[in-house]
Amino acid sequence: MTNLRLLFALFVLAMAAGCGTRADTYAPEGKTSDMNMRQAAAKADAIMQRTLSAIRPELRWNHGPSNHRICTDSKNDSLGAGSVKRRIAVMTIVSKERRGSLLGVVERDWTARGYRITSVRASGEVPAMYASTPDNFRIRVAVGGEGQFFFSITTPCFTESAVPDPATEPNTPQRAGEYPTRPDVYDDFWSSGGGGSVAGVGIS
Repeated sequence: MTNLRLLFALFVLAMAAGCGTRADTYAPEGKTSDMNMRQAAAKADAIMQRTLSAIRPELRWNHGPSNHRICTDSKNDSLGAGSVKRRIAVMTIVSKERRGSLLGVVERDWTARGYRITSVRASGEVPAMYASTPDNFRIRVAVGGEGQFFFSITTPCFTESAVPDPATEPNTPQRAGEYPTRPDVYDDFWSSGGGGSVAGVGIS
């Protein structure tokens, strides 16, 4: 898929979502349930893994930095709650010709799971797509430098607790150096520029 076709596809998706572009930020307000931050982080990790499991051929990936913050009210007083953010960096090289198809696979999977597409960044070089689960976990897939794919998820505010690192094991070794290290795993499908199909998505 050419850059022009990718841009057009993302523009159509943006119009269907009924939203404009948005920044990579989310400031949840108020505690949403009796779940704590540890449980919310585990749920966020599960959502990320379900997204990755829908992609075939399988992508190689590593965890990115995990962080959390305290939620406050309008007076900046603590609510006794916090929000967690998880990140995943894809280490599979995704060619320009395959990026639109990969975004399409993710979009269809999120929609099938009942997630709402909230915004699309319709860029030919660094597109991104944002979605929200029914319980307001905010997910993003974005293309960054050198065409690298990133996934992230931010939870709503939940009761404060210790937040462990993700328990899920990456399927490729952690790279040395500062985050993010660029993709270095070649895949016969995702890294190529030829025709074919994946998960029902036609590619040209």
